[in-house]
Amino acid sequence: MKLLLVGINHNSAPLSVRERVAFVPEQIHLALQDALACGLGEELAILSTCNRTEIYALGGEGDAVDGAKMLDWLSRFHHVERSHLDDCCYISRDSQALQHMMEVAAGLDSMVLGEPQILGQMKSAYALAAEAGTAASGMHQLFSQVFSVAKQVRTDTAIGENPVSVAYAAVSLTQHVFSKLSKCTALLIGAGETIELVARHLREKGVKRIIIANRTLERARQLGEEFQAEAVMLSDIPAYLRDADILVASTASQLPILGKGAVEVALKKRKHRPMVMVDIAVPRDIEPQVAELDDVYLYTVDDLREIVDENKRARESEARKADQLIVAAIEEWQARLRSRGAVATVKDFRAKAEGLRDAELERARRQLAKGEDAAVVLEQLARGLTNKLIHSPTTQIKEAGAKGRNDLVDWARELLQLRDQDREN
Repeated sequence: MKLLLVGINHNSAPLSVRERVAFVPEQIHLALQDALACGLGEELAILSTCNRTEIYALGGEGDAVDGAKMLDWLSRFHHVERSHLDDCCYISRDSQALQHMMEVAAGLDSMVLGEPQILGQMKSAYALAAEAGTAASGMHQLFSQVFSVAKQVRTDTAIGENPVSVAYAAVSLTQHVFSKLSKCTALLIGAGETIELVARHLREKGVKRIIIANRTLERARQLGEEFQAEAVMLSDIPAYLRDADILVASTASQLPILGKGAVEVALKKRKHRPMVMVDIAVPRDIEPQVAELDDVYLYTVDDLREIVDENKRARESEARKADQLIVAAIEEWQARLRSRGAVATVKDFRAKAEGLRDAELERARRQLAKGEDAAVVLEQLARGLTNKLIHSPTTQIKEAGAKGRNDLVDWARELLQLRDQDREN
């Protein structure tokens, strides 16, 4: 099976481009089925997060995994001009693609180096592909290898110590404006894993009042119970916006949830006390025009780079250890692929040897049935089997020597594990 990876991430494209090709969870099943129907691969999976969209395809030796066709499909599916993707997307294959997947799963390719969320997101991507019927044994083996290496990186290095994520970076930004977070009120929009991490970090920083607004009130209440937070509907946001010193948004909405007008009204009621807003969502939850307002500090995921870079420096040595683990895993995977080419030869050789064995064994049984001496029969069995097993290799080695092919003779000695002292004896 051939592996193709087509992707776009925070290193290759700005947020304005990434959000146009992002897949919301509800789209992925349809997208996978459509890609499969278009012949883009025999097995497919899609990973889509706030920082990246990557498509993984497995296919045969032909055009089943074609990068240009994949970009055409991505352009058509999201109604984005192909020219806008050419300079932003990356394409890799086989071992290079597998290495990239391992680096992503281990958090080595994340904006926040070593962040743990991405592994769970990759597991979800595989699960969605399995549910959609586009992931079979090939994807199972591929993702199993990726998850195994990611786990090893977490176990054998300190890359995961002092967990740092986009959520952590978002909370860290608020400290640049508010010296005492304990006096702040936080309004969180969404109730997914990222918002859960934000709530946890805010609690750890001493924030006492947290309000969680979500499309479904039940989910907001579930999260609210864990962090002693108030739960409200998205429609209630205007009523609570005036109290929000900190606002963090992370939903899967295709349209902005919070507009400039609503924030202007809230600022007047707050008597222009500052507000810190962090929009982690892709596409964005907060209209970009909100940044034009005085007393509002609006950050997007791209604004987290400074914090991210600092974390990268702190974890650089552990990341190098992780790189070594991944390189070793890739070499092992390549060796396993190469060994598959010899499987047929090994099977044929074993079948031939077993055939010779069976013939000699049958001959010995007939001799014993005639009453011949057992010791003599065993000696003839051993000699006959030995002669037949070594006949073909011996003939080929002699022929190679006669032709001056000393390289083949040396290779035969290595293959048969013949030591130099054996020659002297």
